[in-house]
Amino acid sequence: MTQDIAAALPLHGVHVPLVTPFTRGGDIAAEALEALAHEVLDAGAAGIVALGTTAETACLDGAERDLVTDVCARVCGERGALLTVGAGASGTRAAEASLARLGRWPQARAALVTVPAFVRPSAAGVSAHFERLAAVSPVPLIVYHIPYRTGQPLDAAALRALGALPGVAGVKYATGAVDQDAVELLGDLPTGFQVLAGDDAYVSPMLALGARGAILASAHLATDRFAELAAAWRAGDVARARPLGHALARLSAAAFAEPNPAVVKGVLHAQGRIPAPDVRLPLLPASEAAVTATMERLAALTEPSPGLREGQIHAGKSPEWAI
Repeated sequence: MTQDIAAALPLHGVHVPLVTPFTRGGDIAAEALEALAHEVLDAGAAGIVALGTTAETACLDGAERDLVTDVCARVCGERGALLTVGAGASGTRAAEASLARLGRWPQARAALVTVPAFVRPSAAGVSAHFERLAAVSPVPLIVYHIPYRTGQPLDAAALRALGALPGVAGVKYATGAVDQDAVELLGDLPTGFQVLAGDDAYVSPMLALGARGAILASAHLATDRFAELAAAWRAGDVARARPLGHALARLSAAAFAEPNPAVVKGVLHAQGRIPAPDVRLPLLPASEAAVTATMERLAALTEPSPGLREGQIHAGKSPEWAI
C-alpha cells in the first residue's frame, strides 16, 4: 500500500470506539449496537471504531467479533462514515492473519493495530513488525501507542519512523500524559502522518498542539460536545475550545474512574441506550456511585453551539429493549 493512499484517509474529528452491548442473557445485543452506531454518527462523530479495547474485544469469541464487525460495517456503509477495525496481535504472523481477514468487509477503511504487547521488542523490531503488516494489510494502519497497556514505550523518533512507512496513516497516541514526545512528534510529523488523541482527559491539549482528531470512549456520552471541541480547535476558536475542553476532561475523568468501559456502559444503560450495563470478566460492572458521578458531569455540560457542530442529533424511536 502506498503512502498516498494512507495519507488520504480522513482522520480528522472524533471517532467513537463502540462498546459491545450485551443482553441480560449475556449475548451480543446487535440491535443496540446498531442503534449506538447511528446515534454517535447523528451527533457528529466522524467515524466509529469496531473491536477496540472499549469493545471488550479480548472477551469476545471469533463469531462475536465477526458479528460486531458486520453490524458496524453495515452502518458505515449506509452512512458513508469511516470505519476503523481493531486488528493485530503481539506476534507478527498472527497479526498478518488478523489483518488479512479485514478483506471480508469492504466498508473497513483503516485498522487500529497496537504496538506489540508483552514481547517488548526493540524500536527497530516494532518498525519491522509494522512494515510487514502494512505490506499485507488491505487497509491503512493506525498505530495504537498505549505503553501503559503494552509495556512498550516509544519515543518521538521511533513514532516518526513508523509514520514514514508506506501504509501507516497515523497513530492513536495514548501515553497517559501530554509528554515531551507528544510535543516533539506533533512539531515534526512525517508527510501524511496524522496523530489522533487517545487519552480522553487530554484530548483538548492534544488538539491544541495539532492532533487531527481523536478516538475517545467518553464520546459515547457527549458526542456532540466532543465534535464541537474538535471543530473549535480546527477553527482556532480558543475562547470556545478551552472551557469546553476543561468540562469534557472532567466528564472523562469520571467515566474512567473505574476500568473502561464499565462506567460508560453503566451510563448508557441508565440512559436506556443499551439493555444491560454488563461487562465480561475479568471486568466488573461499574459502581452506582461512579455512574451517578458521570451522569452529573454529563448534565453539567451546556448545550452545544450550532455554528460549530459537525452533525445533527436526530430524535428517533427507542428500541424495544429500551421501553
